[in-house]
Amino acid sequence: MTATDPSLTALAQGWCALSLLHGRIEARIERALQAGHNLSAREYSLLDVLSRQHDGEGGHLQMKQVADAVVLSHSATTRLVTRLEDRGLLSRHLCPTDRRGIYTNVTKAGLELLEEARPTNNEALREAYEEAAGNPGLAPLVEVVASMRVPA
Repeated sequence: MTATDPSLTALAQGWCALSLLHGRIEARIERALQAGHNLSAREYSLLDVLSRQHDGEGGHLQMKQVADAVVLSHSATTRLVTRLEDRGLLSRHLCPTDRRGIYTNVTKAGLELLEEARPTNNEALREAYEEAAGNPGLAPLVEVVASMRVPA
């Protein structure tokens, strides 16, 4: 393979399109959430992920699982959790069966903010996809994403 190999060029172009689509969607969501709720897209994502936890078997996420879910490093996730905890949106407590484990839960205020912000997030996401669908370079990606069904 050479640097001008068509398969590598196609991969690079596909990656550029995917990166562009992601960047546009994230920027639109970020602006909408900041303006309407003083919440970043990452903060919203963290609240959303943690709101889905439950007390049953496997219901609480370890910090590594949270970091993977919000696509951040462990240290960046810890800083994000601390910021939201300082705002009263999250709380932490020790795992009752493993004192080394720390669980993070969404507070009532965090759940209320999440529910207020959810329509804003969804509308910004819809608008970003509609705009991208009008771009010939991004439209195929939008179609693929729209056809995806994430398993429960």
